Amino acid sequence: MKKWIAVDWGTTNFRAFLMQGKDCIDRCAQGPGLLQIEQGNFEQELLRLLQPWFDVAPYPVVMAGMVGSQQGWHEVPYVEAPCTFSSLTEQAYAFTTRWSSPIWIIPGVRCYSPYQQPDVMRGEEVQLAGLSAINGPGEYQVILPGTHSKHVLMDNQSISHFSTYMTGELFALLSQHSILGRALPPQEDSLEVFNSAIEVAQRKTPLSHQLFSARTYRLNKEIAEQHIHSYLSGLLIGAELATCTSTQSIWCVGSTKLTENYSRAAKYLGINLHTIDGDECFIRGISHLYQHIAGEKQ
Repeated sequence: MKKWIAVDWGTTNFRAFLMQGKDCIDRCAQGPGLLQIEQGNFEQELLRLLQPWFDVAPYPVVMAGMVGSQQGWHEVPYVEAPCTFSSLTEQAYAFTTRWSSPIWIIPGVRCYSPYQQPDVMRGEEVQLAGLSAINGPGEYQVILPGTHSKHVLMDNQSISHFSTYMTGELFALLSQHSILGRALPPQEDSLEVFNSAIEVAQRKTPLSHQLFSARTYRLNKEIAEQHIHSYLSGLLIGAELATCTSTQSIWCVGSTKLTENYSRAAKYLGINLHTIDGDECFIRGISHLYQHIAGEKQ
């Protein structure tokens, strides 16, 4: 089986997988995100990061993520949802490096969300392709937690529509750069406080008002200072999951660290949530897409 390279190159992270057929035989998870790379330096940075692999052969490379954005290596236009996974390979951007490695960048997807707002994703579409390859055809509700959490409806191996929630970014901003997180002691997880915030988030109260309660509960000494992060996390994830129903079966795709609090919140709310590893889905998904690319190339 021929070797090739899969790359997930995002805004702040770089991950690469040396593949032999569908099997991952090596990986590199240490590298700069695109915000740390000057425009025009992507090719030399890829060579620097993966030099030991390219010293063996000019392996083909399939890339996904923000590397295909306006700030990335090459901008690749979004595919409009609803879309099949084969349409992603048909509209992949192809070029060749100076050391003769063929490269394809998978396009992202855009749609109008169920709330009639324009929405986009880059990188998550590969994980969705992997989830579909693992589970087979069917209709799936999917959550991909992260800086910008995605809620996706998949139907018969296609992406129907999705919506984005800035849950991770809001948590970082509020806990690190707002009065809510100022002068806090080292934080400790509290399931009790987390669940209480989940409960608060289910009320029909404006989220910006709920968030300020992290300060007032602290001032009133109703929440210990070392549990403020648990409270903020519960409010934000609880508000996000308020869009879900307990009758749905939902897949949650991500690392254990990312999915842990979603699993806790779902359990408290009675939502049937199944977690699956994000790397596993990415590898299966990009392998599936590479098969199509290799077939088209031949």
